[in-house]
Amino acid sequence: MSAGTQHARGKGTQRAPSCRRHASRDRTTALVLPGGGARAAYQVGFLRHVARAFPDVRFDVIFGVSAGAINAAFLASHRGSFVEAVDDLAALWRSLTTRSVFRADTESLFRSVLGWGVRLVAGGSGAAPSTRGLLDTAPLHKLLSERLHARPDGTLPGVDANLRDGRLRALALTTSSYATAASVTWVQGSDVPTWSRPGRRGVPTALTVDHISASAALPFIFPAVRLADGWYGDGGIRLAAPLSPAIHLGADRILAVTTCRTESGAQTMATDTGHLHYPQPAQVAGVLLNSVFLDLVDQDAARIEKANRLLPHVPPALREGLRHIDLFVQRPAANLGTLASAHELELPRAVRWLLRGWGTREVTSSDALSLLLFERGYLELLMGIGESDAVARHDELAEFFGGRRARRISPLSRRSIERAL
Repeated sequence: MSAGTQHARGKGTQRAPSCRRHASRDRTTALVLPGGGARAAYQVGFLRHVARAFPDVRFDVIFGVSAGAINAAFLASHRGSFVEAVDDLAALWRSLTTRSVFRADTESLFRSVLGWGVRLVAGGSGAAPSTRGLLDTAPLHKLLSERLHARPDGTLPGVDANLRDGRLRALALTTSSYATAASVTWVQGSDVPTWSRPGRRGVPTALTVDHISASAALPFIFPAVRLADGWYGDGGIRLAAPLSPAIHLGADRILAVTTCRTESGAQTMATDTGHLHYPQPAQVAGVLLNSVFLDLVDQDAARIEKANRLLPHVPPALREGLRHIDLFVQRPAANLGTLASAHELELPRAVRWLLRGWGTREVTSSDALSLLLFERGYLELLMGIGESDAVARHDELAEFFGGRRARRISPLSRRSIERAL
């Protein structure tokens, strides 16, 4: 693993040393967007401030996982400026509803739940109905095809054009293979390297809407997607090193925006009385899904930081491609799962019924609910929090981007965000 200078918000994190010493040479800058379902709206808000404050910043490599793959593909496909791309991405998220992501009518949900129930009690009978995901994401596939102007074969003309014009070096999306349990990163770019490590590999390809859908296919909830050699699901399931693909693609400066707030067990128990009662299915699902998407970014960042400290002690001739990596990790200042409960009534009635059956109303922090809450009130709140968090770290971002002159953006939404919290 390559080395790094880390900027990160969270308890016990120290301010990183300056990155200015690298500003004089050309850099390969990567944007890493791990998943989190509807919580990926937070990433859009954070990037909205980055785009407006640092309009000349360019991301050579864009990497996405799960719902982060949607954001990554949109940014890599956009033919306008970075500011225009982020503004259009924010408009996309503001237009989202649950029904534009998955079929949320009573008939579809009842048929799906009934099919799963019959299959569970059928004892492996051949008469059991075929089941895939609990929710049908055909609306999301259609929406992505339209908004990304995909060709009939699903390929992305905007990515092709940006690669051809030199505005982009690579777009990478990670999926998990249900056949081999390997983490597969599909990469479209110029002179794309391949790599193979235990349990993970990089594969050059022409990316399609199916790759995006596969990367965002939450296990059990959304159906798996068939790609070249098998069935694939959410890229976070087996992604042990979420920063590694960007490094394989040549990045020496990485901005990673996660959607999970890091809290210690003591902090969580001090604010959540739910630990006194038997955990509801929604609570168990939230813990599992968080571990799928979000827990490994900090571990990967710690490895990079450790390697960075050791790198100066290794003679250049023995480094075997290892290099200094400047790393900025952003996580929410607020618990996005806790905020979801106040917006549950925005969901269609049938979806509320289904989620309440999991116990979402009986837990303080509903991480499972937050993954599926594709409704405007919640999404706009998350974008506002993301933008507010970026404003709070404006000076650190300016340092990270090598001392670039930045436009000072007034945190106009700060007061409304604090009221919402």
